[in-house]
Amino acid sequence: MGDADVETPGVGRRFAMRFALMSEPQQGLSYEEILALARTAETAGFETYFRSDHYGSFPPPDEPTTDAWATLAGLARETSRIGLGTLVSPVTFRVPGSLAKVVATVDEMSGGRVELGMGAGWNEEEHAQLGIPFPDMDERYSRFEEAVAIIHGLWTEPDGWSHAGRHWQVRDARFHPRPDRNGRRHPPLILGGSGGPRLTRLAARYADELNVSSASPERAREAFGRLHAACADAGRDPAEVTRSAMTGVLLAESESDLRDRTRILLQDVFGSADEDPQAWLAERRGRWIMGTPDQARERVAALADAGTQRIMLQDFLPRDLEMVRLMGRDFGS
Repeated sequence: MGDADVETPGVGRRFAMRFALMSEPQQGLSYEEILALARTAETAGFETYFRSDHYGSFPPPDEPTTDAWATLAGLARETSRIGLGTLVSPVTFRVPGSLAKVVATVDEMSGGRVELGMGAGWNEEEHAQLGIPFPDMDERYSRFEEAVAIIHGLWTEPDGWSHAGRHWQVRDARFHPRPDRNGRRHPPLILGGSGGPRLTRLAARYADELNVSSASPERAREAFGRLHAACADAGRDPAEVTRSAMTGVLLAESESDLRDRTRILLQDVFGSADEDPQAWLAERRGRWIMGTPDQARERVAALADAGTQRIMLQDFLPRDLEMVRLMGRDFGS
């Protein structure tokens, strides 16, 4: 969705919030199901559809999976208005120069609607299943920092640019066509993760947006404070970096409908049908946007008060298109 005015409970204050839909197609979604979800999100008024970038199936296990950028290329041609992107593409999956070219290609196919989310990667099992190297965290993060610098350089530096890195070397770069976003030099570059010091320093140097994953209001506030300080250290205006949060979403018109959706989520997605739905809901109410529309608005207000400018609603029921439509009705622009 574009900017939506949402009323803060109790005080009558209104604030602008941007909303995007985020899904996890490694749950077993086919391309046709991903397309149906993206088209529903577009019709519902979401500004952007993000998908995860995973090769292994979870949850549940042993389901079919798809390549993120191959499916986004398809969506680029089969949608017309909605933005498209990944949250997040792990640095381990692709060589930085190749990813820069893939993203620029899909951006051109979409008419300039693509955003690139990047992260260090975390799921060791899916790497082992496909023979993809999975170095330790220190090396993955070193690769992540270098990959961000290379992609940013290929998109923004003049012909002949070079980069002598530890993991990759770029010599006499020629990158054409350059992605052109109505005067902007490249698609928005989003860095996602927990929002720790190392990530916020990298975001302050290169990112257009910092996305805090599994974000409670408290966690978001801390991360955005670190981002502000990192921007000051880097001599960059903090207002140039959008502050966003990714959080689970479970929305229903009534408490009865919410319990029904929770049971489906526990049984069909998380494989824990024996778990008490009320206890499961209670454990997540502080960090998910969940409940009836009024309850959901309270959670949005809390994230806004923490400095969040955009919320990625992480949908674990992607085949429930009615819930997507409900989100559109409640948070439409």
